[in-house]
Amino acid sequence: MTHQRTHTSKILTFAAISALSGLLGACGGGSGLGGGFGGFGGFGGSQPAAQEPAVAPEIPATIRADEIVGRWGLASFHKPDDRTRTEAAARGQCKNPYVIGQGATGGVIMHLPDEATPQELRLKGSQSGKNYIGPAGPAGGQQDREIVSFDGRVLMTRFIDPDANSRYGTMVYVRCAPRA
Repeated sequence: MTHQRTHTSKILTFAAISALSGLLGACGGGSGLGGGFGGFGGFGGSQPAAQEPAVAPEIPATIRADEIVGRWGLASFHKPDDRTRTEAAARGQCKNPYVIGQGATGGVIMHLPDEATPQELRLKGSQSGKNYIGPAGPAGGQQDREIVSFDGRVLMTRFIDPDANSRYGTMVYVRCAPRA
C-alpha cells in the first residue's frame, strides 16, 4: 500500500510539474535558448520562441525641421470653404506670432494638443509619402499631426486624434515677415 501511494504521489508530482512548465513556457517563451522551461528546449514546450517583428526603419520626412522653424501667424478652420479667409486671419496674427523653435536633437519645439508647455517634436515621413509632426515613435500616431500642405510660406496641419481634430480643425500657419 505504501509503495502504491508513493508511486501515485510521484505521478501526481510529475503531472503538476509538467503542467506548470507548460504554463511557464507559454507565458514567457523561455530565455531565448529554445523556449520551454528556463531555456531547456523540449521541457515544457518544444516550439522556438516567436521572434518579435523587426521595428520598421524610421522614414525621414520630406520637410526638414529648419524649414518650419520661425515665426508664424496661426488660425484654423473646420470647413474647407473657410481656407482663404483663415489664411488672411493667420497673416493678421503675425503681430502676436506662434514661434516654432529649433529642438536640441533636430526636431522642432511645438505644443501637443491641450498641453501648455511646448516640447521637442519630430518630423516624420511615412511609406505613403505623408509627413507628420509629433513625439518620437511611428508616424501617424495619435499625438501626431499630419502636414496637409507646405509651400514654404503656408503650413497646414491637422491632428490625427479625432477628438483633437474636431476641436482644433485644420491649423493654418502663415510665415511672418522677417523683423525689420
